[in-house]
Amino acid sequence: MKIKQYYLIYIMASLLGMQACHDKLDVDQKSAITADAMWADESDAAAAMYGVYNEMRFAFSDAYIFWGEYRSGLWGRGLATNATYSDPFTNQLNASHTHANWQNLYTTINDCNLILKYTPNISFADEANKNKVLANALFVRAFCYYWIGRIWGDAPVLVNGFESGEQEDLYPSREPADRVFEQVRVDLEAANSLMPENVNDRNLASKGAINLLQADYYLWMAKVRGGGDAALTLAKQAVDAVVNNSNYTLMTDFSSVFNNKLNQEIVFAWSYVMDEYTGGYPADHLVPLQYISAQYIENPIKVGSHQQWIFLTDEYKNFLSANADDQRKNVSFETFFDEPKDATFQWINKYAGSWQNQTRVFDADIVVYRYADALLMSAEIENALGNSSVAVERLNAVAERAYGIANFYPNAVPPQQIDRAIIDERKKEFVAEGKIWWDLIRFGVVFEEVGSLAGRQNEQNILLWPVHNSSINSNPNIKQTPGY
Repeated sequence: MKIKQYYLIYIMASLLGMQACHDKLDVDQKSAITADAMWADESDAAAAMYGVYNEMRFAFSDAYIFWGEYRSGLWGRGLATNATYSDPFTNQLNASHTHANWQNLYTTINDCNLILKYTPNISFADEANKNKVLANALFVRAFCYYWIGRIWGDAPVLVNGFESGEQEDLYPSREPADRVFEQVRVDLEAANSLMPENVNDRNLASKGAINLLQADYYLWMAKVRGGGDAALTLAKQAVDAVVNNSNYTLMTDFSSVFNNKLNQEIVFAWSYVMDEYTGGYPADHLVPLQYISAQYIENPIKVGSHQQWIFLTDEYKNFLSANADDQRKNVSFETFFDEPKDATFQWINKYAGSWQNQTRVFDADIVVYRYADALLMSAEIENALGNSSVAVERLNAVAERAYGIANFYPNAVPPQQIDRAIIDERKKEFVAEGKIWWDLIRFGVVFEEVGSLAGRQNEQNILLWPVHNSSINSNPNIKQTPGY
């Protein structure tokens, strides 16, 4: 059953539901699924589960790439820009920035909390279906807290659903980041134990999606938060479960990863469907229709609905273009000289959506985890554990598809060079996929590679975001991130 099938049910529940937010609480606990009548049978729980994915997708639709990539130094102005974009890519953030606001993440978390509160008391014809609903809620909550911990560090940890302005704890405080990350661990373990083995969804949670989020989490804990070999070993166990899962494989043609929805390479993606939900950050990467000559619209220039606010830097484009055999380059970006306009235009082909009736429809799914990510995470984990031959094997699986050359990277190289190769391949593989900022932090090279961070290592919490003013103004217990 797809998200689209439950969309109308979810909207109806939203209209019936009580507004569960005290005005003074701006960890925003507005919930779309709190009506008492909502929790009568298993169809209600399933509708709530699909509704949570709508909330999650909305929370990340534009913010995902701001949090995961725009601070990396690999992006600059497009045909135009404004402070919303230029502040992150120059690492000059402030508490009024749109994406300093965690409201939508906590709304999603609250809906997960309500599912986890009510679903256990609902009778299901098949217990496996109940477990699937619960596992999905735990997966989404873990995902949100994982991002919150990396974006803001200290943050409220809420596990009880808010349904009334009369409830206690309407003014939560920020808890230490260790507590935030601990909640991620607990939720992922519970999700993995509950998720039925036969679930292979790609736009909902599955064993594969949970395992890959666990691998991501434990890799972060090992390399950023002092977890060491113990965390690396847990990361290896989780990623191996995906690498060895026959449900997933690399697509032969790199472009087909993004042209074919929910294909065999996809482990988890947010679905975007015409007449249900379209849009998101890819709209910022295409060329405004009015700028180009009519004969070049979609031939070859991909046009968008509004201004091209941001684009890859020249240095990054040169890096992506260095190997002429790399089939990823033209999928990541293309350029074309419009002679009548005497202008060169550039655009990103990933997630461009479809061109229908002379209109751009941003209906491409946003891929969160795919098999190439599992292989490169595995390479990173194995190299950190001293298993360089396995690391190179995983790295070469991705490189062979890119360059058409087997054993592109030799075995007899030191671990530092393998790490460098992994970073470079991730920068080429995941352009505009919201990962590279986290990669640079995890490998410990963020201050070396991001020009706007040069010499700023001693600035307090420079790698975190400030908390939005609205949260601080409406809740006296929320304190600003030190350093902002």
